[in-house]
Amino acid sequence: MRNAFADEMTKLAVLDPRLILLSGDIGNKLFDKFKDVAPTRFYNCGVAEGNMMSVAAGMALNNLRPVVYTITPFTTTRCFEQIRVDVCYHKAPVIIVGTGSGLSYAKLGPTHHSLEDIAILRTLPGIRVIAPCDSIELRLAMRAVLEDNIPAYIRIGKKGEVDIHASPPKFKIGEAIIVRPGNDMALLCTGTLMYETLKAADILEKIGISAEVVSFHTVKPLDKIYLQNASTRFNLLVTVEEHSRIGGFGSAVSEWRSSTNCNVQQISLGTDDEFMHEVGSQGYARKKYGLTAENIAARVAASLKA
Repeated sequence: MRNAFADEMTKLAVLDPRLILLSGDIGNKLFDKFKDVAPTRFYNCGVAEGNMMSVAAGMALNNLRPVVYTITPFTTTRCFEQIRVDVCYHKAPVIIVGTGSGLSYAKLGPTHHSLEDIAILRTLPGIRVIAPCDSIELRLAMRAVLEDNIPAYIRIGKKGEVDIHASPPKFKIGEAIIVRPGNDMALLCTGTLMYETLKAADILEKIGISAEVVSFHTVKPLDKIYLQNASTRFNLLVTVEEHSRIGGFGSAVSEWRSSTNCNVQQISLGTDDEFMHEVGSQGYARKKYGLTAENIAARVAASLKA
């Protein structure tokens, strides 16, 4: 996904002279093509993410369109105050991009895990929170937030993610995308776990359960229209995210259910309320927290049989 981000930024820089890219001391070689087409619009701000966010806010308030890019925890939790006060309070249209989200950097330990970013950022007034499922949705999201002209956070993976969409789907901020229609229940996924979610649907199909698979690329604003419709069609909604079960996408859906007195059953799949002290691959970490196709399918089958 990060390669797709760099490529899309280069294309957008040609189209929009307001576009500025600020990096937190990563991706310098990744952005060589961007620097070729916009040599005066790339800034390596070093390991000073709070300052980088404030610089971006100032640029945005002067009719530029800055994009802030670095590893997810360092562009969210490390500079949360600057996002809150400098960006959101002033409604500065800064685009914040966190790469290697969730457990992408599982091998580097909890300092590089980002399992709280959705939770903290969706509390801030006026910011979009977006987690595309593949590089195609990422490209569409970049163009959409540029047109939106308000603060936005885009949460992406690192590398090796499988493209889900064969061609660009209709994309609108706040409108979920039905990736695969179904009749019995709905698997609602945000972010890069979509491939596992689709495999879970394949497993369920073999045992006679038709699962609708939906990409909730936008966590804020939430697609309440789809949720209302789904709650009348299904008895079970399952949210899937590479993020803590506290405060994330599943929590957002639970809040919607509570506010509407919706009694549809919900299962929220995510990480536990703990730091992961083991070191292993992203696949190892996903298996530890049950974020695999096999476990997703097993949880659904057990719930529907209960």
